[in-house]
Amino acid sequence: MKYYCIGIKGTGMSTLAQILSDLGNEVSGYDDVKEHKFTQDGLEKRNIPIYYDQSHEIDKDTIVTYSVAFSKDHKEIKRVESLGLTIKKYNEIMGDIIDMFESIGVSGTHGKTTTSSLIRHLLENTVGCNYFIGAGDGYAKKENRYFVVESDEFNRHFTAYHPTYSIITNIEAEHLECYKDINDIRDTFSIFANQTKKLVIANGDNEEVRKINFQTPVKFYGFNESNDIVIKNVELLEQGSIFDLYIEGKLYGHFDIPLYGKHMVANTAAAIAIAKEIGLAKEKITELLKSFHNAKRRFAEERIGDAVIIDDYAHHPTEIKSTLEAVKQKYPKKRLVVVFKPNTYSRTKDFTKEFIEAFQMADKTYLTEIECNRERQEDYPGITSHLIVDQLKNGEMISEETINKLSNEKNSVVCFMGCAYVDGLISKFKKIIQ
Repeated sequence: MKYYCIGIKGTGMSTLAQILSDLGNEVSGYDDVKEHKFTQDGLEKRNIPIYYDQSHEIDKDTIVTYSVAFSKDHKEIKRVESLGLTIKKYNEIMGDIIDMFESIGVSGTHGKTTTSSLIRHLLENTVGCNYFIGAGDGYAKKENRYFVVESDEFNRHFTAYHPTYSIITNIEAEHLECYKDINDIRDTFSIFANQTKKLVIANGDNEEVRKINFQTPVKFYGFNESNDIVIKNVELLEQGSIFDLYIEGKLYGHFDIPLYGKHMVANTAAAIAIAKEIGLAKEKITELLKSFHNAKRRFAEERIGDAVIIDDYAHHPTEIKSTLEAVKQKYPKKRLVVVFKPNTYSRTKDFTKEFIEAFQMADKTYLTEIECNRERQEDYPGITSHLIVDQLKNGEMISEETINKLSNEKNSVVCFMGCAYVDGLISKFKKIIQ
């Protein structure tokens, strides 16, 4: 079949395009952004064409899907509509694909990408697996039995999935531009959980997760003794994290991981639980976890002289706080500087107080102006980054043009954060300190 993906450089769309290509389909796509993005690496590897204007022809039998970042009045979407082409939502296509395999759906407000990547690492190096991971990583082979799929709650996307196994890492207020309130969010997670065929692995320490009326068998994991899978004896060290895992009251194993922060320990516990259910040997799980490397833009580190640059996807206050705690665990003696690029007006409006609280952990915080491709500024009057910056003791605005404000941070940990494109900021900072 032929597929045309509009917004093909978006993390989800890029991943889908790669998977469709791997399964033998003819794939091409369109994007507004001509600059190189890390998400196109997999597309280029597969020789998937990317177009930037409307001069190319599209065959009549092509199925079109498009990113939610593109409004329905975008000129390329208007063009494919005028051609009478079939248009399908990308999550519906993804749902059809994963139904071909035994799937593991990883959901949660936070931690989906890391947990999906951990499971991928464990399966890929043992029994083999396909995967759809929101960091622009996708791969599929018809012969593989398992499919690991990051299952996003945005716009209720994951309700199109019916996984064999599922994970719920946590439930928290997020994407309030799509949901009425926390009850609406939890109810949508309930749909996903109860569409799971065999087993749900769920964070039992999370109050909202515990409120779900599970129809599918469930095992709870977490730090509290009330869980079926209990994390104990945690040590957060500069070299990584170690912990013991108890299952049904018995010691299952001792694990040493190259990851930082309690949230990463919890994500690892969920991945271990799934691997055990599938039948991987404990010894193999223990060995493989030591060699795990996280997904793109998840605590990605680079050293230039005495400076440490961290590129992280964190964009919600809870994620920011967890990432900064991890930075402090690994670099307890270094000055911590944050450069944050907010990408929605709605999240800035809904979590202003929480952002301020999270950034207080840093020695210095810089924010750029909000950069959003799916919301209009005129719909959020008065909502700017100054709502946060002006309330911070050590807060300041920054841009690519004023990046020289960081010229004195040659001995610091500088953490660039946000789900928006931050490569330009990082590149200019590198030039300054070099």
